[in-house]
Parts: sequence; structure tokens; C-alpha cells
Amino acid sequence: MNRITSSVQMVLVSDCNGYKKSRLFGGRLMSWIDIIGAVCAQRFTGTAVTTVCVDHLTFLKPAFLGDTIVQEAKVTWSGHTSLEVRVDTYIEKLSGERELTNQAYLVFVALDDQDRPTPVPTFVPETEEEQAEYAAAQERRRLRLGK
Repeated sequence: MNRITSSVQMVLVSDCNGYKKSRLFGGRLMSWIDIIGAVCAQRFTGTAVTTVCVDHLTFLKPAFLGDTIVQEAKVTWSGHTSLEVRVDTYIEKLSGERELTNQAYLVFVALDDQDRPTPVPTFVPETEEEQAEYAAAQERRRLRLGK
């Protein structure tokens, strides 16, 4: 069961908005986030998944034409048929140094062959960081559900 997924993109002209400095279009980044989040969720569950919500999405700094974008997705929590995935997006410099440019939390539901929700494996946090993320994910879920 894979808990972490990564990907690399280069910001191309077709990824940029019309701003004079050729900034990465936020919608393109959101698409990349949804894709890597879904791949991470599918690897963890071993099933197809569908996005339920993007719980939190923060743009910390812009990316520009030619930048290398590195994304890391990791499972932070699982319930009966749903799970939360955190996606961190970095701009990677030629030196290999990375700057966090975006962080997002997404919720997915696992689907069976008839596109009905199906149980997911239990996520068991192992490190202190995973335990903190798990607790925060439970709070985000409580707030989403209005409890």
C-alpha cells in the first residue's frame, strides 16, 4: 500500500495565464493537484476514486514560465469509504533547493466496479508528523460535516 506519490512538471507556455510575467495559471495547478491526489488515493485504496472536495488550497507564491514544479501527495487520514490526501507543491531551483508554493487537502471516495462507495484500508499514522496530520484531518472532517 503506497502512502506517498510524487510528480514533476515544467511550466510551459500553455500552462501560463495572460499576465505579463507568464505566471502559472492557478487552474492548471489545481488540475495537477487533483491528478496527483487521485493517483495517491488510488494507490492507497487499490480502487478507482472520485474527488469529493478540495478542503483547503493555499497559494503561497507564484510559479513562472520555465519553473520546475515538484509535487508530493500523501494520505493523511482514512474513514470507511473516504480518505484525505495532502498535496504539497514546490518550485525546484536548479540547485535542487525547493520552495513551497502551494498546499492543498483533498477528500476522495473509493469506488467499486458499479461506481458505489467501497471500504478503504485503514490509515495508521506512524510518525509524529503523520499523527499531527491525522488529528488535523479529523478536525477538518468535523468542520466539513458541521459536527
